[in-house]
Amino acid sequence: MGYVLHVDGKRIGDIKKGFAAACKRADLQGVTPHTLRHTCATWLMLNRTDLWQASGFLSMSMETLQRVYGHHHPDYQREAAEKIGRRPRIVRVIA
Repeated sequence: MGYVLHVDGKRIGDIKKGFAAACKRADLQGVTPHTLRHTCATWLMLNRTDLWQASGFLSMSMETLQRVYGHHHPDYQREAAEKIGRRPRIVRVIA
């Protein structure tokens, strides 16, 4: 597999140095490539992206995506929130 930044297959830069330089120009401290992945996962959930699609895009298991980022999805616990204010329906069994 080749390099992302290359000329005729030969590396022309270091992604770590380039990322650090971009963060410095943008006056960002404490930002890493993982920060971008975290933001991407959060935005995908906020936009109701299908979990299978999002997990594939992020190269992350669906279980991890749901466990770590699921609470960002607008439908997270919606059903429970809607039903908590309703009176329970009691079913009586006559024997």
